[in-house]
Amino acid sequence: MTNNITFHYPPELFNLLVDVIPLLNKTKKDLLLFFRGAGVNEKMLLDLQRRLTIAPKDIGKFEIARTVLQRLNERGEMALRERREVLKRVVEFTSYDACWPDDQLKAKGIVASVRDIVNQKDSFTRMNQAREEERKARLATLDLDLRAKQVKATKIDAAKESLYALFRTPITPQQRGKQLESATNELFGAFGILVHEAFHLVGDHGEGIVEQVDGVIEFKADFYFVEMKWYQTPVGRAEISNHLVRLMSRAEAKGLFISASDFTEPAVHTCSEFLQHKLIVLCHLQEIVLLLERQRDLSEFLNKKIRAAMIHRNPYFKPFGASAS
Repeated sequence: MTNNITFHYPPELFNLLVDVIPLLNKTKKDLLLFFRGAGVNEKMLLDLQRRLTIAPKDIGKFEIARTVLQRLNERGEMALRERREVLKRVVEFTSYDACWPDDQLKAKGIVASVRDIVNQKDSFTRMNQAREEERKARLATLDLDLRAKQVKATKIDAAKESLYALFRTPITPQQRGKQLESATNELFGAFGILVHEAFHLVGDHGEGIVEQVDGVIEFKADFYFVEMKWYQTPVGRAEISNHLVRLMSRAEAKGLFISASDFTEPAVHTCSEFLQHKLIVLCHLQEIVLLLERQRDLSEFLNKKIRAAMIHRNPYFKPFGASAS
């Protein structure tokens, strides 16, 4: 509520209170005590008390009730507590034996009407409060979503910068290949794809490192062993075959091969034939660059490539067209 609101008891409720409060109090003194008990300031009652002392017959209970209630309404926000207490005392009134016998039935009926109005008002209040709480919860959710999107965008920008740096940094192809692993894993993580970093396996009989895995991603509850290469020439059948052998040694594993160069026709054909055993997806690094430039979703991009491999036996499907080759 604001301070410029003058009347807080609506007319219907105001008139009912004027009618019932005198019935709930046998005498004029009882009526003044009722308002004092509700916290009404003594100054607001002083002139009424004086009139009652000097000429008690010249002022009635209903005039006292109307005057006090009118003054409470006119005080606006400053008398909010007193108005609420007056209303509370009426709504919770149960001792009708304290009323004059002829007033008891009428008082019960008016109190019931006051309760109906208050209950209706409380229902609207509760509904408004529920709507407000729902609105706040929705705004809080939107705020969390916005923050999550901002965090995701920041991570994607950082991963994009790491990836783009590979094209302009004067390092060897071997170094680029290693940094490509880190940049690509960072990119997967930025898009919310669970990444298991590169690892190697050591032989049981002193053979040293027997297998090097560039990384593993968990995508839609499946594990994809990722191979990343930065060659000057297209990836051939021999390089692809090494990765396929790795997949065959793992029962549920699927494969993703990312290359900075293109793939030869024999390599693509080998992967196509391999699809009858295991799922393998080929990806040109330029496809990922195009994805970032067009601000597309990496998960959706991978899903399209995976579906093409599974349904159409095409391990080298290009969602962005032939420009990736």
